[in-house]
Amino acid sequence: MKLTFATRPSALARWQTNYIAKHLQGAWEDLNCEEVIIKTKGDRILDVPLPEVGGKGLFTQELEAALREGHVDAAVHSLKDLPTEDSPGLSIGLIPERADARDVLITPEGYKLDDLPHGAVVGTSSNRRSAQLLAYRPDLSVKSIRGNVDTRLRKVNTDEYDAIVLAAAGVTRLGLQTNISQYLPYEIMLPAPGQGALAVQCRADDESTLNILRALEHPPTRLAVTAERAFLEALGGGCSLPFGALATVTEEGIEVQGVIASPDGALIHRLRATHSDPIELGRELARRAIADGAGALLS
Repeated sequence: MKLTFATRPSALARWQTNYIAKHLQGAWEDLNCEEVIIKTKGDRILDVPLPEVGGKGLFTQELEAALREGHVDAAVHSLKDLPTEDSPGLSIGLIPERADARDVLITPEGYKLDDLPHGAVVGTSSNRRSAQLLAYRPDLSVKSIRGNVDTRLRKVNTDEYDAIVLAAAGVTRLGLQTNISQYLPYEIMLPAPGQGALAVQCRADDESTLNILRALEHPPTRLAVTAERAFLEALGGGCSLPFGALATVTEEGIEVQGVIASPDGALIHRLRATHSDPIELGRELARRAIADGAGALLS
């Protein structure tokens, strides 16, 4: 058997692809895996803040095109980069067990968020992170930062930024966790829907590939991220809006925490809901958010 994976060129994207390939080969002794490196629009445009680049699938469209055209069999993504609606003709054939979903603060001096000086400049490309940072520390100056993990770590060691915020999963997957000053608690910073989870896309009618991928499926993770993404979809949001969500699967069902905020963090709504069905749970949380006054933020 053989699988050809599409991957973005960054060190993190290739790590993620190699991780999936290695574990699939552990499950299927006769499986050979290859990778094809493809640059996406998000990889090419690095001098514009992410919300201004615009468009869904900023880091996925070119990989999806290669899948549809039959050039590759599968593509590994950070799930938070995938639009909530299924791409035509494609399926998320695998969601493995999730890594740490938290965000982390990185500062050269090892400061925690409470210790940052008044007016400190914090780099992030995410409106979600920016809004929650400003809700907790309105004195901070949040500035856009682009580039892969290594590039951002180099930038925080200059005078341009006093700190940066990144996803814990990306930092630890690259073995760079010694740079972490603080794992931000969920009470301060809820993650993007699907953060810390990987998603492997394939063609929806490719039963052979789907069967191979199922060996690594982690049902609790799929339930959790389905609820989170259903919340985002029900609110009609894209990556540029300040939404966050985190679901956990328990014996009683699925619980999801959600946050929606104004970009400046001045208005913030935090909510919780529990349900046995992940999609209905996400929709219920969205209904509660709108009833709580979040509808004004969406407009």
